[in-house]
Amino acid sequence: MGDLSGVHSQVFRPLPDVLRAEAIVDRLSTAISLGLLRQGEQLPVENQLTAMFGVATATVRDALQTLRNQGIIETRRGRSGGTFIIGSPRPNLDALRDRLLSLSMAELRDLEDEQLATALAAARLIIGRAFPHDFDRLERVARTMGEATTAESCMRADSRFQSELAVLSQSERLLATQMRLLTESIEIMWTVLTVEADREWTMNDHLTIVAALRNRDLIAVERAIRQHISRDFYRLIAARLDVLYPIGPTNE
Repeated sequence: MGDLSGVHSQVFRPLPDVLRAEAIVDRLSTAISLGLLRQGEQLPVENQLTAMFGVATATVRDALQTLRNQGIIETRRGRSGGTFIIGSPRPNLDALRDRLLSLSMAELRDLEDEQLATALAAARLIIGRAFPHDFDRLERVARTMGEATTAESCMRADSRFQSELAVLSQSERLLATQMRLLTESIEIMWTVLTVEADREWTMNDHLTIVAALRNRDLIAVERAIRQHISRDFYRLIAARLDVLYPIGPTNE
């Protein structure tokens, strides 16, 4: 694998010294769950992973073995061998529900504010920096939502679109922020959103954003982004309230 850029540079960025194999497993599992690393994709070789993550070789080996045991990767021998992604971690719905309940209303509001600020900053940079073929690729990514058939595949399509926006901004800091926001929120979001009700409007929102970017219309882009993120978080907050304050049958 050659020099890394974009999403991959964030997935394989160095880990803090105090973290061990579990952190590598978590980093790679999350990237695969979000569709940032895709099925069939080959991972960097062992010595490259050691250098990228800044850990000992034994730590990388332990992490890869855990992922093999989970059926997420496999290592093939021979000339065209290597370590390849063959599966995806199954979401822990109870854990995601608990994570949503652990967030206060103030924390959800702050998360929405940060996501909005990041997306708007990326859009402004994209308008000034992107080429026409970039918008063609972004539109193709947006349309993959229409092919999704499960909440997990919708989440991966949504994640890929949001990460592609950050990549097109050509800002490593914005990309790092977006990657962190995705890991904090998008799995929770798609436990609330549904394939039947939300797939089409999500894709249409994404296509509206692409069209406005293609036209270099900053006002239209900002309006589309605000509407999309506000709708997402409205659903998230409503779901949290429904769990905390369920409406049961009334006794007359």
